[in-house]
Amino acid sequence: MKRNRINIRVTDALWEKLVLEASLHDASMTAIIEMALMQYFHPDQVERRDSELLTRMDRYDARQDRIETDIRLCTETLAQYVLYWLTRMEPLPEAEREAAHALGKRRYDHFVQQVARRMVRLKEPGSVVSDD
Repeated sequence: MKRNRINIRVTDALWEKLVLEASLHDASMTAIIEMALMQYFHPDQVERRDSELLTRMDRYDARQDRIETDIRLCTETLAQYVLYWLTRMEPLPEAEREAAHALGKRRYDHFVQQVARRMVRLKEPGSVVSDD
């Protein structure tokens, strides 16, 4: 494609900004000026691109809201289960408490180890539920 050459005069401040932006973004000054002229002459394309970007961001926001809702639901479900379990458990007789505490500690340590192993193994925790 044939490219025409133009000569323009810009202020020192604008020139410094152009040189800086070109070096920061690893772009040529010609590419930056061409993009600016395209946006100036075809603002509808810029608006369309902005509209598409906003649509994508809205979809992302909606997905994020669903994730937050799911997390709140899971947290509330767990809280209700723990509350139910704690209110329905009969207190242990004094003689059995020490053995029950030791058993509970062993079970809790085993649970924490299982979670740690799964977190290391899985890229997406919660994506696979299995009987380890």
